[in-house]
Amino acid sequence: MNKRIFMPYKDLGSVHELVSNLFNWPTSAEEWEQYKLSESQIAFFNENGYLPGIKMLDATQVAAINEEIAALADPKHPGHHLFYEFHSNESTDPSTILFHALGAWRITPGLHDALWNPRFVMAASQLLGNVPVRFWHDQLFCKPPKKGGVVAWHQDYSYWTRTKPVAHLTCWCGLDDSTQANGCLQYVPGSQNWGLLDKPDLAGNMMGIMDYLNEEQKQEFKPIPVETKAGEAIFHHSLTLHGSGENTSPNPRRAFVLNVFADGVHSDSDDELLQGVPPVPKGHKMEGPFFPLLFSGVV
Repeated sequence: MNKRIFMPYKDLGSVHELVSNLFNWPTSAEEWEQYKLSESQIAFFNENGYLPGIKMLDATQVAAINEEIAALADPKHPGHHLFYEFHSNESTDPSTILFHALGAWRITPGLHDALWNPRFVMAASQLLGNVPVRFWHDQLFCKPPKKGGVVAWHQDYSYWTRTKPVAHLTCWCGLDDSTQANGCLQYVPGSQNWGLLDKPDLAGNMMGIMDYLNEEQKQEFKPIPVETKAGEAIFHHSLTLHGSGENTSPNPRRAFVLNVFADGVHSDSDDELLQGVPPVPKGHKMEGPFFPLLFSGVV
């Protein structure tokens, strides 16, 4: 009987540069200029805690990444062991589905290279205060047609307190047109100033956060739905309250998320920060192969 031989799957997490031709890295300060946010965009972010409508991908890039996600959704994918987390369905409601996974950057070239998308790193640096940007982790969120589950109202940093200080930023990038019908993101403007709240079950009761708000915050809880076109991104502060409802439409709602922080953030735990990743000792700077420096500024 012949034995099957399994070749090891290349871990792209060890490569800290572009590995495909999906994006082009600028080679001059002049080339970087086209990717800069305006002063009014930065002011909107600072006031509201989020910034919508940022063109991140063209149609070719969207199609390539959607193909990768379709392949990665199969638990039998040969690179499956490289995920930090993989949930075919993380929804607590058995009648709905929320596909959620962390670590795709290590497995496929498009989702790897999205970290070094010039549009992304330039905006991230500006919104963090014109500082070098270091990678934290990525996420995939997919809501299938008519039965896509919710992502409950939450603050991202409430799940990241094992790193300090609060100098984190999230970029959500849609791979389909995102509407209220298929579960677009919603934000509470100004909530980044509310301080750190307790964390709810991420895929549980949509309104669970209300148990943790004071009366003033409940009065100010006035969500704004943010619809986007495929390839558009929304950046948000790590303390900004956000969530997304069910997908009741006939269309999918797929997205990937890139989470980053300002270079200099340190570990606040001696435990694993991500599953399978060697611990960064408490008090030590977050760095190393799993937390690469994405952008140090325009040379």
